[in-house]
Amino acid sequence: MAVSILTSLKQKFAASLRLRVLVLTLAAFVTVAIPAALAFTWIVDRTVVTLGTLFAERQILYDRYRGLEALRREVALAETLMRSPTIIDWARNEFGDDSKARGIAELEHFRRTFIDRSYFFIVGSSGNYYFNDQDGTYTGDQLRYAVSPDNPSDDWYYKTLAAGPGCHLNVNHDVVLAVTKVWMNCVIEENGDVLGVVGTGIDLTTFLREVVESDQPGVESMFVDRSGAVQASRDASLIDFRSLTKDDSDKKTFFRFLDTEGDRATFAAMMDAVAEQGGGKAQARFLKVNGTDMLVGVGHLRELGWYNVTLMDVGTIIDRRLFGPIACLIGLVMLVAAGLVTYLFKRSVLDRLARTETVVRRIEAGDFSQAADEKGSDEIARLARTLNVMARTVGTDRAMLEAAVRQRTEQLERIAYVDQLSGVLNRRGFVEAFAQEERRMTIDAPRPGLLILDIDHFKSVNDGHGHVVGDVVIAEVAQRLLEVTREQDLCARWGGDEFVVILKACDMRSLAAIGDKILNTIRARPIDIAGGSKLRVTTSIGAHLVSASDTLESAASKADHALYAAKQQGRNRMVIYDPAAHGEAKSVSRVVA
Repeated sequence: MAVSILTSLKQKFAASLRLRVLVLTLAAFVTVAIPAALAFTWIVDRTVVTLGTLFAERQILYDRYRGLEALRREVALAETLMRSPTIIDWARNEFGDDSKARGIAELEHFRRTFIDRSYFFIVGSSGNYYFNDQDGTYTGDQLRYAVSPDNPSDDWYYKTLAAGPGCHLNVNHDVVLAVTKVWMNCVIEENGDVLGVVGTGIDLTTFLREVVESDQPGVESMFVDRSGAVQASRDASLIDFRSLTKDDSDKKTFFRFLDTEGDRATFAAMMDAVAEQGGGKAQARFLKVNGTDMLVGVGHLRELGWYNVTLMDVGTIIDRRLFGPIACLIGLVMLVAAGLVTYLFKRSVLDRLARTETVVRRIEAGDFSQAADEKGSDEIARLARTLNVMARTVGTDRAMLEAAVRQRTEQLERIAYVDQLSGVLNRRGFVEAFAQEERRMTIDAPRPGLLILDIDHFKSVNDGHGHVVGDVVIAEVAQRLLEVTREQDLCARWGGDEFVVILKACDMRSLAAIGDKILNTIRARPIDIAGGSKLRVTTSIGAHLVSASDTLESAASKADHALYAAKQQGRNRMVIYDPAAHGEAKSVSRVVA
């Protein structure tokens, strides 16, 4: 019986590497188990912190790019309205001449552009409050009342003035309607004189619901302002509504959630750091929040003056049980350190681990295409499959984030280089395009042609039909330019009613032919305007065949000189600059009428 049991044990011992290693290393394992456990715990903690920090930074950047375009756009429009010369003139002379009428017209123009279709304007000298809503309810009666420092409901206005120049955001939540609105209060100032406040609002209810009401376990997002006052949170009771009108001591700030003064100082330093670094960076630290150690991430929304704060319970986000297979590997490494590992153990464990480690390092370097190719059902194979799943997930998330960043970058470039009214390049885009053309230009290369167009008597169009019709005319002229010019040519709005065209690989004959074609195309068909009316417009064109020595300024000056000559000769024609005439009044070589 004893012999049979011994034989059975020998067979199991011979067939099981795990059993052989266990028996041969039992004594050594006991002596190193405690330090190994401590080392493993340290590795797990460091890994959790590293992965949690990476997750925090990505989560913050993801929150930054997934929904604030509309609010940024509204702030930019409000700042443009704040700097409008018409509004400044009205604020300085509220009832003088036609300044009020022009100011109302300017506000109504911007109202149609704002998402909320509303505006407000307070004249500093009188306190008069002008307002109109999305339905135009108060058209013709925009003056609603006058603000007063004795009225508590007007306190936001005086707090805004005290905040200094620029646009200041104020969050207002309507409990009855369950609507969260952000008001953009922009202080109008000129030469040190505060003239009033102008602005609009935007409904952020849907966006805030999508961002802060995340269903990601262990993750909570919120937005705070520079003082730490909570502007948006999943828990509405934490939000500091109308924080602009409150003293700092009365605000519901994120600092109150932190348990120690040290953590509050750390959080304030994180806010300062991300503000200095710009909008593309994030900071993450472990802080004690309401008695719990949380990984707190902070990012800065520079355009809004807000910070997005992400609270992460790392233990919930990263399940420590995932490190179980790694614990087995550490045990095997300890056996190797004891010198009791056989060649078979090396081949079946260490070599496979080295291959998996190579894949991990490639993943760490950003290459998510390399999979850990391990077959079987043991710990390493399961770890490899888990690693493959993790790599695919991280790779997909990274690709989505990069795609979102590229899309946003393309949108910003389009905003920066394309005229929104006409759809062609704006002045900045044209300058960049001309610079690229200059870099490709040599003495022997075909010379580009430069046309500057001016819509004849455009001021009378605006004066007689209104700016809306003027915008229609500008857009239609731009479209006709695109119809006439070649695919390789560039069209741009130079400013106001002026357009500029680069004709690539051009000579004097094609310059005259294309210019003539542009003249005929624009004047051939009247433009349809409101009410079924039609408006016939003509253009004057100044042309110049650019030389290799020309800069943008010199080429534009010559074409502008020819444009002036076209206007002097009766408009509705093109004049080509003659370089042989040395810039005199006779420096035009050809007239196309």
